[in-house]
Amino acid sequence: MKLTLDPQYEAFRAEVSDTLAKNAHLAPTSEDKGYKNAKRIAWQKLLIANGLAARTIPKEYGGYGAEPDILKARIIAEEFARTRIPGPMAGQGISMFVPTLLELGTEAQKQAYIRPTIEGEMIWCQGYSEPGAGSDLAAVRTSAVEDGDDYVINGSKIWTSTAKQADMIFCLVRTDPAAKKHEGITYITFPMTTPGIEVRPLVDMTGSANFNEVFFTDVRVPKSGVIFAPNKGWQVANATLTHERGMLGDPNATKARLLELITLMKAETVNGARLIDNPVLRDRLMKLQGEVYAMQANGLRITTSRLQGQQAGLAGLVVKLQGCDLNHEIARLAIDALGELGILYEEGEHLRADGNWQWRYMYDLGLIIGGGTAQIQKNIIAERGLDMPREPKLAKV
Repeated sequence: MKLTLDPQYEAFRAEVSDTLAKNAHLAPTSEDKGYKNAKRIAWQKLLIANGLAARTIPKEYGGYGAEPDILKARIIAEEFARTRIPGPMAGQGISMFVPTLLELGTEAQKQAYIRPTIEGEMIWCQGYSEPGAGSDLAAVRTSAVEDGDDYVINGSKIWTSTAKQADMIFCLVRTDPAAKKHEGITYITFPMTTPGIEVRPLVDMTGSANFNEVFFTDVRVPKSGVIFAPNKGWQVANATLTHERGMLGDPNATKARLLELITLMKAETVNGARLIDNPVLRDRLMKLQGEVYAMQANGLRITTSRLQGQQAGLAGLVVKLQGCDLNHEIARLAIDALGELGILYEEGEHLRADGNWQWRYMYDLGLIIGGGTAQIQKNIIAERGLDMPREPKLAKV
């Protein structure tokens, strides 16, 4: 595995670094909250214009239009992590739905959805999990019955992030109840303002309503919202899940979090001594740093496989499990190091980092479950990556 870059890529790194330095004053801060915050949207558009976001998305859909170059994409991510300047927007629409649409959508769908999504002006939510279909996603029961040029949808979804804020939803529905479990599912999009949709917020351990229940009662949506083809939704859903797991296990985001922790431990003191000088805390930090380096190396391994046109194999399968667990452990160390200050949140004179470490610690527990639980990920790694026997199923009585 080659670990050094050719001169052209070092020059590109210098160009990216210079662009970020010159525009850093325009970046949003922690005060710029909200999904459609004007400063965040302006920053996203500036990043796209400079090829630091939506880099390979064609210009006709609102992207920068560069040729795919995995090394350049990695350099951009590394520079955002190194400088700790806010990076491009991410999330269910940009990181999961847009790449799925580029692969499987129609031209009309691409023209309608990609530009406003990547610019942050169209928010999406994901209608996958149901009360009886979480880890076994193919068990979805939300029905979509044909009626002329429309489908009429009835059922419910749960753990739907951003449903309250979303303009649109990409949703799995059962269009052929007589077909085999994986064959009667359709992947369809429609506005969240469609009559018959009710959203009920779910408050999680962070104290915020980051998830929602969504209920559909005779929701009429046009067939033109189907992505790829009716009853072929399982293929589309798995394409989206692949992008979701990559987003949740981003090694550069984890590296940025580690650098933030190191800065915290250098700045905060207990009895006049810096946290980073405490041998027990420093030992834990070094172990986490080693795991982050391993995660970065695994990312290079995946990059090398892609450059050679090969499948990443086991290296790709561990990304989500490794990333979510490591992010949670970094937050755990921050809380332990800060002691009683680490568990403070909301407001107060002793609050540190706006209570973000406490929030992350709780929220990351949800991410360990979301996108495929840690247990499911371990089964996938064992069966697909290590060629071990499938987990035995309970016999039906």
